[in-house]
Amino acid sequence: MTAPATAPAALALDGVTRRFATQLAVEALTLDVRAGELLALLGASGSGKTTTLRMVAGYEFPDAGTVRLDGRDITRVPPERRGFGMVFQHYALFPHLSVEDNVAFGLEARGVDRAARRRAAHEALELVGLGAKAARPVQALSGGEQQRVALARALVIRPRVLLLDEPLSNLDPLLREATRVELRATLRRAEVTALFVTHDQEDAFAVADRIALLGDGRLLQVGTPEALYDRPATARVAAFIGRGTLVACEDRGTHARITLGGVARDCAAVRHHGDAPLAGARALLRPEALALGAADAPGGWPGRIHARRFAGAATAYTVHVDDAGGTVALEVLDATRAGREGDAVTVRLVREPVALVSGR
Repeated sequence: MTAPATAPAALALDGVTRRFATQLAVEALTLDVRAGELLALLGASGSGKTTTLRMVAGYEFPDAGTVRLDGRDITRVPPERRGFGMVFQHYALFPHLSVEDNVAFGLEARGVDRAARRRAAHEALELVGLGAKAARPVQALSGGEQQRVALARALVIRPRVLLLDEPLSNLDPLLREATRVELRATLRRAEVTALFVTHDQEDAFAVADRIALLGDGRLLQVGTPEALYDRPATARVAAFIGRGTLVACEDRGTHARITLGGVARDCAAVRHHGDAPLAGARALLRPEALALGAADAPGGWPGRIHARRFAGAATAYTVHVDDAGGTVALEVLDATRAGREGDAVTVRLVREPVALVSGR
């Protein structure tokens, strides 16, 4: 099963809206998933991502807008006629069946004969690295292996689009990290168009080609993980994606002036929306773009270490800087590990450009 039976499909949502009584779950969502692309729907609980996935799958019909597959309107097409594969959050495997029989179940429901089912199931299991475990009871597998069985079962039907609902949420942290890599590699080998829901940005960063960030049922920004991290469109996106501190600044076009603790520092600046200066601009200071310096070091912002946390190759510090508008808490990722809670320090900007967003 090295390639799908048909070319990957393109999926598009155009102005999709869904209401439940008085609650607006998704509002005028326009989004495309390119053929062969892995797109993550990312957002907090209640952001509309699961409702969006259910409308794509056909389990919910939108109140307005259209869902299209390769340009064809499938908005009212029932789920069983869309040709989509689905991996559920809890996998929905049959505990009384073997690994192979779980994978082959969808083909049996489609009337495929036994010999063909076995061949296809074996190919799908080889694709996810479980060919040697086909005869085992599914309950004998680890959580990560069960996730791969669920993936093989969705891929065996040669789906036009693969939909995944929080596929990694049931795994412990160490297994989750390894499974992210396996999941992306498997989807790449399968050459399938995939849309998956997650609330975990690390999952989205590791698996997706692009990320659609949702909030309150609206699309906040869509782009590559690097684009959302390095050039957030709004302060809300900046606050959700990654870690960092938003501070007031003066936008001077090609650069910004940041004044903290009475010390002004000029730095190169970038914006999501071109080069025009922003009114009420705020600068996003990422922890890895900052470093600690001695209390009397020139050019740094003066502060005091409020907290520290060991983070492997570096130490994560929270530094409080007293400013005219109140205390600013800067997160700093520093490899020296020399700082202690209560130490007077300076914070230096060691990586540019700095992303700017509107403060409004």
